[in-house]
Amino acid sequence: MEFGLSTFADMNPGGDTRQCLSDLLEEIKLADELGLDVFGLGEHHRSDYSVSNPATVLAAAAVLTKNIRLSSAVTVLSSDDPVRVFQQFATVDLLSGGRAEIMAGRGSFVASFPLFGYSLSDYDALFEAKLALLLNMRATEKITWSGKLRPALRDMGVYPRSVQQPLPVWIATGGSPESAVRAGMLGLPVCFAIIGGMPERFAPLVNLYKQAAAKAGHDPAKLQIATHSHGFIADTAEEAADLFFPPTQAQMNVIGRERGWGPYTRATFDDAVSLRGSLYVGDPEYVAEKIVLLRKNLGLTRFFLHMDVSAIPHKQMLHAIELLGTKVAPIVRKEIARMEGK
Repeated sequence: MEFGLSTFADMNPGGDTRQCLSDLLEEIKLADELGLDVFGLGEHHRSDYSVSNPATVLAAAAVLTKNIRLSSAVTVLSSDDPVRVFQQFATVDLLSGGRAEIMAGRGSFVASFPLFGYSLSDYDALFEAKLALLLNMRATEKITWSGKLRPALRDMGVYPRSVQQPLPVWIATGGSPESAVRAGMLGLPVCFAIIGGMPERFAPLVNLYKQAAAKAGHDPAKLQIATHSHGFIADTAEEAADLFFPPTQAQMNVIGRERGWGPYTRATFDDAVSLRGSLYVGDPEYVAEKIVLLRKNLGLTRFFLHMDVSAIPHKQMLHAIELLGTKVAPIVRKEIARMEGK
């Protein structure tokens, strides 16, 4: 099983964007040195996040790292130009020697739609059309394309070409059955963002994904399934919770006021930290136990730990990454090998 980190490069109000990006590159470099498999970077167009173009930062990380795969988490494909997305990530792929990935999704925020002149009424149609074009581009050098939501292309070459053939494209979903079915029908790897409730409740979506893939003629045994889950690791469970709860509460309450949610409480947090909850917060042994349970319930092949919250000091972030690479991942891999008789 692969282990990865993801971040939205959160910002404190009035924070130093340059320092945030410098810290981010140091975190990616450490993850690479520790042997973690993948680093995912989100796209946002808000003042509380410092990255609007993941490919730019991943290109910088490409020349600082040797082995770790570099992915968006996610690319908001509906409000972007698939030609530019392909070109940007093909460039990252070239700079990294074949380690780039695109995680395509519709995003949980909608700021990019008015920013780039798109209508939310076309939310689903934009994603479907642009995903089809992106997959077409990675399959063939010369493109002929027409559609209602984008100017036509007539035998146009798209350059540069990626090292990997094809350039990996994942589908990210927050739990939509339609997205799971779409990923399965296309035979694409899928990443489920599990940000609330019990992760085991995603098992029916995994089944839908596999059934759709099999019906479309894809081998279910070759499918890749990832989860994206928030959390934090420290030497003790108490330290992890004390560091992670205050900034998590602050962030959730900001988003909650925008979306009409109730206040985020310590009781809500503690429930999510419990063994069957959605937050992976604790000491290495406890976080490993939760990941093993997730593997049993969903059969995942990749686990993203999303643990960037702006108010956590950089030093503690680096230590959490170290614990994931040196303690959590080895414990989980050893237990999986024992369970599966390998």
